[in-house]
Order: sequence, then structure tokens, then C-alpha cells
Amino acid sequence: MAKNTICLWYDKDAEAAARFYAETFPDSTVGAIFRAPSDYPSGKKGDVLTVEFKVAGVSCIGLNGGPMFKHNEAFSFQIATDDQAETDRYWNAIVGNGGQESACGWCKDKWGLSWQITPRVLTEALAVGGDEAKRAFDAMMGMTKIDVAAIKAARRG
Repeated sequence: MAKNTICLWYDKDAEAAARFYAETFPDSTVGAIFRAPSDYPSGKKGDVLTVEFKVAGVSCIGLNGGPMFKHNEAFSFQIATDDQAETDRYWNAIVGNGGQESACGWCKDKWGLSWQITPRVLTEALAVGGDEAKRAFDAMMGMTKIDVAAIKAARRG
């Protein structure tokens, strides 16, 4: 186990979420699965309690803690993409698996976890600053999934 690990609270589907992430993102794996040694408030002995996994190299633990807490936008994974095809692949995987679109490159998976699918061309434009950054930012503000060609066009003016 890594020294610092992100713990993500799920109602009861931590293992399914971990397997989806491992199938969707490179450098993602499912590790140890721990089962409850006895009954607990939201489960029974033998139920999956925690799942160790990595998402794009980031160590996580999924905790099946019950319906008490829900994910929100205060936490998100930001996945940097190199082109429109990679952006589309991740976006479509998340949204197409029961997720939902949001604004400015954000979406949620079916478990309510927020994702930012962010093409590098956008972050590079914002880093440049000035008018180029403003044009790229203004273009992004009207998007759900980021359109790489539109960001490139906005950068050029």
C-alpha cells in the first residue's frame, strides 16, 4: 500500500468502479480486495469492504461505506489527453457507462465521481496567458466535452 492513498467512498460498488477505471485508463489496476470480517451497518460479513486500485497511476482505496456520503465536484480526477481521439475515448467511456455530462470538460461517472477530461492544448493555452489564454478560456466556457479543434482555433484568434 502506498504511504498516501486517496480513499473514495462508495455506497456498495467500489469493486465495480475500480474494475471500470482499470479497463478505461492506462496505468490503472485493481489490487487487493478486502472483505468484511463481520456484519457492519451497511453490509454483511463477507461483503467487499475495501478495494485497492490505481487510476492513471494514482493509488486509491474504494470503501463500500453505504449511502451516507455522496461524491461531489469538490473532488475530481483530471485526466490530461493528447488529442481529440483520446478525449473522446475517455469522455464516451464515462458518460456511456451511465455517467453524465457537465460543463467545461467535466463529467461524472455512474457512481457520482467527477472527472475532468482535459486536452493538453487547453492547459497549454491557459499557461501562455494574455489574449490567447482568454480566447481559449472563452471557447471552453461554452463546451461540455472539450473540442480540441475549437480550442486550437481560439488560440490562433
